Amino acid sequence: VENLGFYPGWLWSPMLAAIQFFGGILIVLGLLTRPVALANGVMLAITLWFHVHFPYGHAFLTPDGIAALKAGSGFFTPEAAKRLADGGTAFLEQVQSKAEIASLFWTGGALFYAAFGGGALSLDRVLIKREF
Repeated sequence: VENLGFYPGWLWSPMLAAIQFFGGILIVLGLLTRPVALANGVMLAITLWFHVHFPYGHAFLTPDGIAALKAGSGFFTPEAAKRLADGGTAFLEQVQSKAEIASLFWTGGALFYAAFGGGALSLDRVLIKREF
């Protein structure tokens, strides 16, 4: 997280993990849904921004790894050798695309709950008697 400008990393990393873990549980239960979903949505939007602006690149294997692949190293199965023949560029493009799509999907979902709340069966309505 320090690469994104969030200092100190020892503070932000556990805090973000707690927001993801406990926030996800609270969203599922529908308790404090809107503020928790907004916090998760902001965090996920930053993740989406990071995936778009700092892509994985196009070299999965180092030049030494490509040489080992071409030499028929025992570390690579024949199927892996076919997939990585381009040095892993196609593989990394798939990974990049999936990371961007997943981040967009989860950001949208979290912001949807932030906008509309947990609904009639949420614990907000049952315990607090209002949709928070």
